[in-house]
Parts: sequence; structure tokens; C-alpha cells
Amino acid sequence: MVHLLHVAGRDRVYSRAHKERNSPLRTDSSELTATIRREMWGLWGGRLVGGMAGFGRRGVLALGAVTLLAACTANSKSADGTKVRTDLEPLERRFAGLGPLSDAHWLGSVLGTDSRGSVPGPTDVRVVGTAQLRAGTVAAITGASRQSFQPEAPPQPPEKLAEFVPKDARWVRSDSFDHDMTAGTYTGAFYLDPGTDTVYFDTTNPSVPASSGP
Repeated sequence: MVHLLHVAGRDRVYSRAHKERNSPLRTDSSELTATIRREMWGLWGGRLVGGMAGFGRRGVLALGAVTLLAACTANSKSADGTKVRTDLEPLERRFAGLGPLSDAHWLGSVLGTDSRGSVPGPTDVRVVGTAQLRAGTVAAITGASRQSFQPEAPPQPPEKLAEFVPKDARWVRSDSFDHDMTAGTYTGAFYLDPGTDTVYFDTTNPSVPASSGP
């Protein structure tokens, strides 16, 4: 009798394991973790929060919602962090010093995803791309004597952005202007082309200025 119960229990375990392995809802843990991290970055105004310390009730609820969202979309194209984006609002909030933008093409991708699929911790997010400034804006910015802009080409852009980078641009960059843009709260470089009023930005963890609100 005991032997029969043992065999029956073992068979139930095997059956459950087989169903889980073949379930269409099963997702790769590392992919799910990356998705959660990307969504958390957006929810927390461009600053990722790791662990549960300091979350409070609002943070715990947000994490639960993000986990649920990630579980539902981990296999969809919308969860792909390498998709070229064209929305302006996230950029204009973070790069207010550039003024109104248009014709943006950019990527937001998680750096150093934990392949073990553990609970999301502090993670870096790279935001890189191009955008059009209003006519004459670049000339006004580079004309400020204190900025000391110098000719400097940006590094090789990601392959998906290459077609959106002006071919004959004469890029200039200024350490002083970069510092004004980041306010020392994140790392970033901003390359400007006066001829096309284009900016090429390459930043890590860009945050919304405190004066802009949450």
C-alpha cells in the first residue's frame, strides 16, 4: 500500500514537471529579468531601484505590477529593448537643455543583464540616438563662449541607428556642455552638428531633472 502511494506521488510530480517544461507560458528567466528591469527604469523616472529596501508600499505594488506585466509580455516584440524608438517625451524630459525635439530615433537597452535570472538589482540603462533640434538651436548653443566646443565625432553608433545619423555631419562636443546637460547625475556625451541642427546623444541612466517633477 505504501509502495503504491509512493509511486502515485512520483507520477504526479513527473506529470507536473512535464507540463511546466512544455507550457506555452514558460519564459526564459534572464529575459524576464531584463524586461522587469526595463519597465522599472521607466516607472521610476529613469532611475532603477534595486532590492526591496526603501520601496515602501508604493514600490512593492509597482514591483508586483511590473512583474506581472513582464510575465505577460516577455516573449513579445514590444518587450525588445533593441527596438528603435521615435517617441519624444522621454527625451525632452531628460534633455530639456536641447529644447523641443523632432525626428528622434533612439534605443534604450539594459547593460549587464544578470544571466542567472535573479531578482532585479541596480542596473545601468543606455539611452543612445539622434534627434532634430529647432533651426538655429545648435548655433546658439555652440556660440556660447564658455562652452568651448571642439570638433569630435561620436563613436560608432549601434547598427540599428546608423541610417539615421547624418552622413556628412561636422560634429562638435564640449565637456562643459555635457556637464550642464547631465548636472553631474549621470554620464553622457552630446554631439552637435550645426549644419543640420542634429544631436547625437549617448548616455547611461539619464534622469529627469528634479525641477521637471516626477
